[in-house]
Amino acid sequence: MSDDTIRLVTIGRLLRRRLRFLAVLAVVGAVAGYGVSVLFPPRYTASASVLLPGQWEERELVTQVEIATSSAVADRVAETLDRPGAGGGELRERVSAEAADGNIIKISGTDDAPGRAQELADEAARQFVSFAARVAGGDADAGAAAGPEALRQQVSQTNRRISDLADAADPGQTVESVQARTELEKLRSALQDAMQKLEQADPANNAAGMVVMGPATRPAGEAPPTRVQFVAAGALLFFLLAVVGQLAAARVSRRPRTGEEIAAALGSVPLGAVDVPVGGRADRPTAHGTRARVRRLLGADTRWDVPVPRASGDEAGRRLRYRRVCARLRERLPAARGLLVVVPDGDEVARRAARQLVAEAGGDPVLRVVEVAVDRPMVPDRETESGALVVLGAGSRTAEELADLAGACADGGHEVVGVVVAGPVRAGTARPAERPAQNGTAAVAVGGGATGGSG
Repeated sequence: MSDDTIRLVTIGRLLRRRLRFLAVLAVVGAVAGYGVSVLFPPRYTASASVLLPGQWEERELVTQVEIATSSAVADRVAETLDRPGAGGGELRERVSAEAADGNIIKISGTDDAPGRAQELADEAARQFVSFAARVAGGDADAGAAAGPEALRQQVSQTNRRISDLADAADPGQTVESVQARTELEKLRSALQDAMQKLEQADPANNAAGMVVMGPATRPAGEAPPTRVQFVAAGALLFFLLAVVGQLAAARVSRRPRTGEEIAAALGSVPLGAVDVPVGGRADRPTAHGTRARVRRLLGADTRWDVPVPRASGDEAGRRLRYRRVCARLRERLPAARGLLVVVPDGDEVARRAARQLVAEAGGDPVLRVVEVAVDRPMVPDRETESGALVVLGAGSRTAEELADLAGACADGGHEVVGVVVAGPVRAGTARPAERPAQNGTAAVAVGGGATGGSG
């Protein structure tokens, strides 16, 4: 898998073969999320709306939002509520504001109880309206000699001047005098309309006309993130981390998979590959111990990144592969009295392949199967054997584990004469093959069949 692109089919195979393991990790993540939620008390949010009458530009609404969340308003709220340990700085973090459609400022307050959140939102809205009106009134008093007030005085003077001109006009009924008085009245009306629009657009008047649109609604549920969201986030996070971790581990894996790679790690030569029909729980690893039981319980006792076993051929074809391996053993060690067949502990496929190899050898050479723990390999000392034959599944062990296994064989006085790679295949209906002959006749039959097949 280390050289392949991670595809959806790979992720699907991971989910199928590690479903129990991923489910357990998701449960652990949910428990962790629940634990984190305990550290954060539940929060409730209530909102109150303030209506800003008149015409407001967007930048003016932004200014009002900043005023609603300013420290001046927060200090006033803290002073009015007089809550122990709740100063203006802390309340400022709990109060938020935003501009909504229709010139409405929505002020929200967050607290650890629904009633306290409602009270905070209502008081923040009232203090905002009061402070905004005070600021607007102060600005109007400071600018009495300039700005809009000066324009009002000029309009009043202009109205008086228009009245004087109308009185001084020719009181006759000539066309010119009538037109002059009509134009003066139109000018007076235009000035009055302009003055009225100016008063309506005055920000000071708008600020003074702000109104709270009713009390805040008592919150019925917690504000996010809620405890349920913490639990769901923890489960999802652990699940995704487990999937990514499994994919990354398989991506960087450098386990030997081919016969040549495995033989090179053991310092020997490949003698061939054999097929082992698999299917059912009997083909799962048989390792014992607490760790093995836990891995079996979680469904992590078998590798998920190995390809799906291919379809098996007939029994005659499978037995022919074993006979060829036996023939190659006889060619390498023509005078061998016996060989030690080394199988990694827990490799069920390799163990079944070794048993079948012993059956096909028919005593020529004599094969003795031993299972060796990979974490602390220990091979029996040499007695009558002429070497060791290693049988294991493809991609089941790392290069370091294979090197340790070769070292254990050397410590026991055994030379690794060859490596046989066992591959799982899907069991199917197959026609039976003839059982090998016994004793001396078996050696001639196996030898001839294997030589012909390998040639």
